[in-house]
Amino acid sequence: MLFSIIIPVYNRPQEVDELLESLCRQTLTDFEVVVVEDGSTEKCEDVCQKYADRLSVKYYFKPNSGPGPSRNYGAERSQVEYLIILDSDVIVPDNYLEIVKAELDREPCDAFGGPDRAHPSFTPIQKAINYSMTSFFTTGGIRGGKQKLDKFYPRSFNLGIKKSAYEALGGFAPMRYGEDIDLSTRIFANGYSCRLFPEAFVYHKRRVKFSSFFRQVKHSGEARVVLKDKYPETFKLVHMLPAAFVVGNLLLLMLTAFHSWLWLLPIALYIVLVFVDSLLKNRSTKVALLSIPAAYCQLFGYGIGFLNAMGKDILEKKRAVKAEKP
Repeated sequence: MLFSIIIPVYNRPQEVDELLESLCRQTLTDFEVVVVEDGSTEKCEDVCQKYADRLSVKYYFKPNSGPGPSRNYGAERSQVEYLIILDSDVIVPDNYLEIVKAELDREPCDAFGGPDRAHPSFTPIQKAINYSMTSFFTTGGIRGGKQKLDKFYPRSFNLGIKKSAYEALGGFAPMRYGEDIDLSTRIFANGYSCRLFPEAFVYHKRRVKFSSFFRQVKHSGEARVVLKDKYPETFKLVHMLPAAFVVGNLLLLMLTAFHSWLWLLPIALYIVLVFVDSLLKNRSTKVALLSIPAAYCQLFGYGIGFLNAMGKDILEKKRAVKAEKP
């Protein structure tokens, strides 16, 4: 087989059902599916069994350890040329694997990844959250890729890599958050070739509530500080933009309270830009309106997580310096 699709899952049997159903419609069939249940209480074993006559699917259950180690667990049980890592909350278009193979035939590489989009069936909130994660006006502009501010780093919701490269790199690090950027960083640092496959997109559901979405992106902001300490050479000023956005908005609100409402104009301009951009992309007034709180949730969550982790990091380093002094 050419591809092994690794899917870690935790308490999401319905989403696995939808993902496996989409994999059944692939126009290229030279692949296997490895589902790794990461200590779930709501298991998807029956779901996997349902597709056993339509897919080459393997199911494994293991104690909970997080998505990174679960992907490694699945990779260890795959004997193929390429691994494709997908999150359990994605749906793949019918020609996804066909596009991936065509890109590899055209220009072989060691690792690759693709973007994500919102499926027409997604709820307005899911579409708004998808917008906030992919827009140039949010951190979509610093996630790397076509027309982005930073180079492309494959993410674990849609990532492919040669099995030999994966093994040489030791797979995913045992990190709860930021483990995909950690792997992508090591891919580049060790001289492996990596490309964006712009047409090999997946439909990514992400979160269905702003509260859970905020927690997710807050963890991403915290992970960026961990990655900064681990790989200082990869840190760039653009990674501080969400934190600057948080500080800037709070400063403008303070100036408005003590001086003039004119200080609200930059905030109003940003809101209008997000609304118009989302409206043009989603063709929905409701989604465009929801994109405003989604964008603020995304930027404030990431920025607050970054600032919180940076503050702790500075304090810990100061304590370490004091402890070293006689």
